[in-house]
Amino acid sequence: MMRPLLILLAGLLLAGCAQPPLRGTGDLGVVVERGTGSLQIVESTSRTSLGRVEGLGDLSHASVVFSRDQRYAYVFGRDGGLTKVDLLTRRIDQRVVQGGNSIGGAISQDGTLIAVGNYDPGGVKVFDARTLEQVADIPATLMPGGDRRSRVVGVADAPGQRFIYSLFDTGEIWVADFSQGSEPIVTRHTGIGNQPYDALLTPDGRYYLAGLFGENGMAQLDLWHPEHGVRRVLEHYGRGERKLPVYKMPHLEGWTVAGDQTFVPAVGHHQVLVMNTGSWQQTAAIDVAGQPVFVMARPDGRQVWVNFAYPDNHLIQVIDTESLRIITTLEPGPAVLHMEFTARGDQVWVSVRDGEEVQVWDPYRLERVARLPAASPSGIFFSSRAHATGL
Repeated sequence: MMRPLLILLAGLLLAGCAQPPLRGTGDLGVVVERGTGSLQIVESTSRTSLGRVEGLGDLSHASVVFSRDQRYAYVFGRDGGLTKVDLLTRRIDQRVVQGGNSIGGAISQDGTLIAVGNYDPGGVKVFDARTLEQVADIPATLMPGGDRRSRVVGVADAPGQRFIYSLFDTGEIWVADFSQGSEPIVTRHTGIGNQPYDALLTPDGRYYLAGLFGENGMAQLDLWHPEHGVRRVLEHYGRGERKLPVYKMPHLEGWTVAGDQTFVPAVGHHQVLVMNTGSWQQTAAIDVAGQPVFVMARPDGRQVWVNFAYPDNHLIQVIDTESLRIITTLEPGPAVLHMEFTARGDQVWVSVRDGEEVQVWDPYRLERVARLPAASPSGIFFSSRAHATGL
């Protein structure tokens, strides 16, 4: 009797040793490896890579949101793929191909719904976050001729179990309210401007601002008072000046709201514009090295980090938000595509696509502190985004 008992106990001990160590998910993140259709899972505590998840399809314009427990990453692929990745087991949990060409999405306020914005078919599809079963399909406005629908951009989650997004081809902003169940109440704001190409929701969830590619200015909707409709802001910037060629569209989800100032990339100009966050009037224009793509704030709001489109995409410039001066110009390497701060701002991670690496910088000392190899990295997303509105 004793020998079988000892064998059983030994087996249980060995099984226990084989289990991966318990850990939390608060310091985890993902790096999109667009060249290989994979995600690299990283952790910021010791600045290391934990592993890779493959088989995610076309990630050439991929973005990511996280479940509220920070365990799952939802990846929106350019090929219409929506993939749920388990960060702890480092494997695909669920995957559906829900469209032909998608351009990002959002997770609802309560974490139960995932919305995907589609170019093809034009519109938004909404899925159960646990199973990825489709909950709703909201087709966009038909284009003249009736053979296709407007492309959808700038999808964001808003308070009150709402999704808000823009229609590029027809110049609209729609709000889909799921607070009453799976049948959304959709409010349409039309005539908001020519070609809204991306959008920002302010961190408090109140203002949605869509950048306009087809004309100067931006369209703003106050979600506290949607009955007031959409107003135009910054409509006079660059008036009378010749626009430069746009090699890469600015990403307005990388706008910075720092205290009472908002910093935005100027389309077709080598400038970062500064607005008063209360009045939304322009207060300054900061000349920068090239055409800005992402304009991102250190979490304490004291610095703004800016990267650029080709041919200046080997540079990052850091702006002091008090003096509005550029305090340094960094050269991380060829094709800097994205930056991501850790939640408390002690690190900023930088993807250097053509250098095949991700770099970690100390934003206070302005020094590089780590490098990790990566296959054509683009977007970097940390799980702390799970608790931020509009990201």
